[in-house]
Amino acid sequence: MASSSPHAAAPFLLLLLLQLCSWGVALPDQFVDPTCPQQRLPAALATVLPNYGGPVCKPPAPHVPVAVFPYDVDPVQFALNLEYNEAEFFLHGAYGQGLDQIAPGMAMGGPPPEFALQARSWPHQGYQAHGRRDSSAADRPQRRQLRQGVMDQAFGYRLNPPFDPYANSLNFLLACYVIPYLGINGYVGTNPMIDGYKTKELVAGLLGVEAGQDAVFRALLFERRGEAVPPYNITVAEFTDRVSALRNRLGRCGVKDEGLTVPRELGAEGAICTNVLSADRDSLSYARTPAQLLGILYLTSDERKPGGFYPEGANGKIARSFLGKPLGANESPTN
Repeated sequence: MASSSPHAAAPFLLLLLLQLCSWGVALPDQFVDPTCPQQRLPAALATVLPNYGGPVCKPPAPHVPVAVFPYDVDPVQFALNLEYNEAEFFLHGAYGQGLDQIAPGMAMGGPPPEFALQARSWPHQGYQAHGRRDSSAADRPQRRQLRQGVMDQAFGYRLNPPFDPYANSLNFLLACYVIPYLGINGYVGTNPMIDGYKTKELVAGLLGVEAGQDAVFRALLFERRGEAVPPYNITVAEFTDRVSALRNRLGRCGVKDEGLTVPRELGAEGAICTNVLSADRDSLSYARTPAQLLGILYLTSDERKPGGFYPEGANGKIARSFLGKPLGANESPTN
């Protein structure tokens, strides 16, 4: 007999999320990358699946044979705040349009982003937005795309002219440095909070993509670390160091963020002073809690004081609990 408790719905909703993640979202024809070859089965795959017969091996049995626990839902739902932000930012950078134009059914509610600066449409450069449709998702929160205040706050004074993330490719790479790294912190911090094997699979998959994105951004910026960013005459390395220092201050939990240059004692194994990846002395990724992430995203250093990228606060049970605000229409109370 089915339980009437709201807890019973949570595993089903998260399983639906996982199923929908496998579908992806097809871009309209006008946004298809013209450099892609015509659809065909790759030769390497054809040798493994000659008749599309499905996989020839099975994954090992999970250590904990429960796909989703009810308490898994809230941490994953919290992560959607960052995913919506990233999806809008990358889509506007690549296509000059956001979710409402390219995949209008994905957000399932919530306002479009406010832009402090007008995004310019660039040719598609392969920036991947890995948000997916999800009937258990929190409402899309009201948010602002990269604001002038982020860089001003990082440097401690107002940059002149205002920093425009869409002005050129270097500015865009520096803007990409600001948010995606927080996804890595969040997923590393989320992993110990969840137990369902399907939930862990989802978080691991998202973490892998976030880490790949951040590695590409940092590697490209590392190659230009000594280059001055016009018209400020400030090097790329100093931009990244200042942004990382700001995130550390706002996160209120010591060093969990590193720019492209660090004191030798903070470098990998205490042996180097430059680093492509941000990691601790054991070369392991840093973790941050939801409260620490919200303090950074709000630019207030306080998870109870919205602002910054989320002027009305982030959504989901975890974020709303800090604000003492009710859940949105598409937010499911779970615990």
